[in-house]
Amino acid sequence: MRSSHSLDRLDVAFDGTQLVADAGLLLPATLAQHLGVKELVEEYLDLGKKPGAPNSGDKLMTLVMSALAGGDCIDDAAALRAGGTHRILGFTVKAASTLGTFLRSFRWGHVRQLDAVSRHLLARAWGAGAGPGTAPFTIDLDSTICETYGLKKEGALHHGYTKVRGYHPLLAVAADTGDVLMARLREGRAATVRGAAHFLHETVGRVRAAGAAGELTMRADSGFYAHAVVATCRAMDVRFSITARFHGHKLRNLIEAIPESDWTPIPYWIEGGADVAELTWTPFADERDAVPVRLIVRRVRPKEGSQLALLTLYDYHPFITDRAGDMLTLEADHRRHAEIENAIRDLKYGMGLNHLPSGKFAANAAWLAVQVIAHNLARWTGRLGLGAGIVTAKTLRRRLFGLPGRLTRSARRLTLHLPVDWPWAAEFAAALARLRALPLLA
Repeated sequence: MRSSHSLDRLDVAFDGTQLVADAGLLLPATLAQHLGVKELVEEYLDLGKKPGAPNSGDKLMTLVMSALAGGDCIDDAAALRAGGTHRILGFTVKAASTLGTFLRSFRWGHVRQLDAVSRHLLARAWGAGAGPGTAPFTIDLDSTICETYGLKKEGALHHGYTKVRGYHPLLAVAADTGDVLMARLREGRAATVRGAAHFLHETVGRVRAAGAAGELTMRADSGFYAHAVVATCRAMDVRFSITARFHGHKLRNLIEAIPESDWTPIPYWIEGGADVAELTWTPFADERDAVPVRLIVRRVRPKEGSQLALLTLYDYHPFITDRAGDMLTLEADHRRHAEIENAIRDLKYGMGLNHLPSGKFAANAAWLAVQVIAHNLARWTGRLGLGAGIVTAKTLRRRLFGLPGRLTRSARRLTLHLPVDWPWAAEFAAALARLRALPLLA
């Protein structure tokens, strides 16, 4: 006999006008209000007479909050219009159809206007306490492939060097915090280094203007091993650490000629698994301004029985740098460039960069800018509100942003009721108090 408490006997009705599905969005919405995100958009973004021009601040904030709530397509923003959710966000939530028109109204110049918004937003957040101040600061430069499947997306019609159809954006990320300092969408078949020097120049200018007063270092993989990138670093007084590429046999022969006595073991998870050595090397020797730099090489013994072990005794990983310091320390720091993949993964699967929704290139570039703003708001909420280091969007969403709530009104004051015994209630309350204490910059 079936129990009277069977779930089949539970009635369901969608009639809660005071319910808030993602009540924890109050935290990033409060931070966005104090940083003046909506006002920055309305000041710098001018779509002219395009159909999506009116109320641009509300539209962009709707897309940002939808991303923070876990939406990865335009239609997901409709969830913000349910129940009483819109009453805790501080702006007018727009319909999904309106948001599609908004994005399709963008041209490349409008995307650059959003770059100005993110530049000022970075300066405001860092000025509020999220920045590095006078401490040394490292910029990680990388690119990623955003795979697409349609055959009518501008800039993603052809397969790139990875044999994948999609887009190939450039990203500059702050080491240790995961803030996305700058992002730029490119067509899928763009070479990794294409536009990288100008992109780096703009990133460094943005970081300096935002208040980073300490020594700057740029780390990158071999895709950015180019004279123009190194020249930009030197021109802007930025130290560099770039993985070198083997052009022909000259560099490999030079490395293989290093005496065995010059190799220093790296404290590694396998004893004798890796060593490091250093020599002087002049990269891009054909250029007039070529100068010698430090070439630090890590060698790794291939796994026994692997195909690589049949071909070579060691696998070499060289990088060039103009930094001063201990060889082992610099080599370990260069390997930490790989941590940029955590920020890229958070953009794709914590936000909505795994999906580029439009057939228009500029609309997708604007979508990238929206995901960057949402990503940074999440990181700054963790840092300024929780006093924490890196907290992923998935963690913030599960513990804070995705809280269910209920709104009541008494004595002309709204109260947001949240679940009793919520495990992270104290953190939520403390974060809200800290964010409300920030100055209003609107």
